[in-house]
Amino acid sequence: MTDQTIQRLKRSIVTGEFEPGRRLPTERELAVRLGVSRNTLREAIRALTLGGILEARQGSGTYVSSLAPGRLLDSFSLLIEASQDATVLDLLAVRRVLEVEAAGLAAARATDEQLAELAGCLEAMRSAPVEADVRFHETVAAAAGNPVLAALIQALGGRALRERVRRGHPAGQAGGHEAIYEAIRDRDPSRAAAAMATHIGLVESFLRTASAD
Repeated sequence: MTDQTIQRLKRSIVTGEFEPGRRLPTERELAVRLGVSRNTLREAIRALTLGGILEARQGSGTYVSSLAPGRLLDSFSLLIEASQDATVLDLLAVRRVLEVEAAGLAAARATDEQLAELAGCLEAMRSAPVEADVRFHETVAAAAGNPVLAALIQALGGRALRERVRRGHPAGQAGGHEAIYEAIRDRDPSRAAAAMATHIGLVESFLRTASAD
């Protein structure tokens, strides 16, 4: 019943019955409307809250969240952060697909401010490699101009994952960023995509070799 209630609440949100930012009816009213017990409803609401679809506001009630891509992927990001080292290569393979596309789009769409941010990240990599690496890739993703793509890349490229990659391949943390930046700066989508593919591919190759040793 909890699973069915979750699906019915999702359907109500998708169809627009409960719009983003709207307060849900009271627990009693909603349980009657759905024909379920209040305990079942609470479990469904708890699950949707953990998934970022609903949000509880102290003293105010339960609301549909903004449904922004980044918020909906929060729980996915937590799963990535908690994943074991054995999954790092799989995550990097997915990152490569998404970030190659993002780099190509960024070369066509990046603003002057975003180019300046990327240049600043290159400088910062000498003193704070993990933080600068996260910021570099998130800036490239933002420059692509697709918020869903940016949210997916952010979820797949969290600090914990990048720290594990850096421990396995310290040189891979900074290597290749300059080529990506220069291609984006030169407004060359093909070269930017190729540079990103090379950058992530080299890290994948190193980690694959290291895991086989």
